[in-house]
Amino acid sequence: MISLSRVSKQYGKQLLFVEASFQLNPGEKVGLVGPNGAGKTTLFRLITGEEGVDEGEVSVPKKLTIGYFKQDVEEMKGRSVLDEAIAGSGRVGDLHHELEELQHAMGDPDRADEMDKILERFGHVQEEYDHLGGYALEAQAREILHGLGFDDERIEGDVGALSGGWKMRVAMARVLLGKPDVLLMDEPTNHLDLESILWLEGFLKQHPGALLMTSHDRDFMNRIVTRIAEIDGGEITVYSGDYEFYVRERQIREANQEAAFARQQAMFAKEQRFIERFAAHAAKAAQVQSRVKALEKIEKVEPPKKRVVVSFDFRTPPRSGEEVATLAGVSKAYGPRVVHEKLGLVIRRGERWCVMGKNGAGKTTLLKMVAGVLAPDAGEVKIGASVKLGYFAQQSLELLNPDLTIWEQFQQDFPKETIGALRGLLGAFQFSGDDVEKKVRSLSGGERSRLVMARMLFDPPNFLVLDEPTNHLDLATKEMLVEKLKDFEGTMLFVSHDRAFLRGLSNRVIELGGESGTEVEPHLYPGSYAEYVERSGHEAPGVHA
Repeated sequence: MISLSRVSKQYGKQLLFVEASFQLNPGEKVGLVGPNGAGKTTLFRLITGEEGVDEGEVSVPKKLTIGYFKQDVEEMKGRSVLDEAIAGSGRVGDLHHELEELQHAMGDPDRADEMDKILERFGHVQEEYDHLGGYALEAQAREILHGLGFDDERIEGDVGALSGGWKMRVAMARVLLGKPDVLLMDEPTNHLDLESILWLEGFLKQHPGALLMTSHDRDFMNRIVTRIAEIDGGEITVYSGDYEFYVRERQIREANQEAAFARQQAMFAKEQRFIERFAAHAAKAAQVQSRVKALEKIEKVEPPKKRVVVSFDFRTPPRSGEEVATLAGVSKAYGPRVVHEKLGLVIRRGERWCVMGKNGAGKTTLLKMVAGVLAPDAGEVKIGASVKLGYFAQQSLELLNPDLTIWEQFQQDFPKETIGALRGLLGAFQFSGDDVEKKVRSLSGGERSRLVMARMLFDPPNFLVLDEPTNHLDLATKEMLVEKLKDFEGTMLFVSHDRAFLRGLSNRVIELGGESGTEVEPHLYPGSYAEYVERSGHEAPGVHA
């Protein structure tokens, strides 16, 4: 299938691959892992031919079809969502649009003299389109778009009117619809809600072709992949198993390598002492020389590469009153669409509410009303005594000053804090060394999200309202955050599509839209997300295993 043989690749002084080898076999599902900047995206580009190698060889069979889903989406406009999805589905998509053009041509009186030629071409295109299963294409496109969260109105609507996140879903639909022999997927869950993630899990499990993907969603990776390829220090190391197996096996290999390194170092020290002790003894000269030569021939055991995840102890927030937030008879509608009707909810100190619900059920709307950035149409939202509220949403990124560096932003926000405390927090959110000198305006969306989260948690409020806080966080940072928030002594209301976050932190669940996802009346579960799944039999509203 696809193979990389002794590949080397360098950007300036940064070595990404050093004589690295890897093979992707037909039908295999492989998870690609490694620290930020290790070369995961570069590996995708080498396979697609977007970049070349410095040394070595990348072998891709000529007739192999590759579908590549990446984070940067090209411009989309001038078509419906459905047509845009079909447009990128390889040969069948091309034929679909040529058939449409030929049908227009056949109805154009100005082209009557070309009709024989048009009809002949139409016959050829129609035959090939039918042979390739083209007439089922529109139904398949709708099925995939529905799975990724689009309703019929959006499917027929203008793709140019969509937000960046929804355009990413259209780009994914195009790739999936093409049914390529090999799927390359770079962080496919980033812009999906839980319902769409669960649908995508099922789709990829059934996909007959090979899959190579990166993902910061541990559950997603575990349910799909059967091998892990780790890029680290210029090498690609393969582990046979899912992500959990990889974590355990990596720890075992690290421990074994550390023990082997320690044994060898002890042996070197012993031999060195002998050499130094008898170097001046003529009678031992031959023995000394023999040991020196023997040491030079020994292959050195390297110490294991250890990933340092900086931890940070968040401060204890001030204590709030017993009733943190109360919603009484709250209603909210967008035009004719009623999102909340006479909603009643009391959030008490120490409770951690996760908000579940299908697209459009009003999850973000609920958080905005509680945070005070959106007023209800009717009813009242009352924040309790001594409550210090911290709200995290994608709009929070606008609070940063684009002209400052990361370090300047933090010094401006916390002028009395020590350099050590600020650096410790930034390190915990993956800003270390020269990273802190980056200008805020040059940061990616993910980096800005991490920076806003770090600012909020340095001086933590006692009521956290978080809308998709784990978007763009890598696995290590996400796990650190979950562990630290477990000890958080305040109250939480949050929306997340990450099941590790949901399982690790919730002790209450509010399900908007009910089990069908269409009811206005919410369901309240007085237990954790894990208990909610056990009681309801589903991981998300309307999604049944």
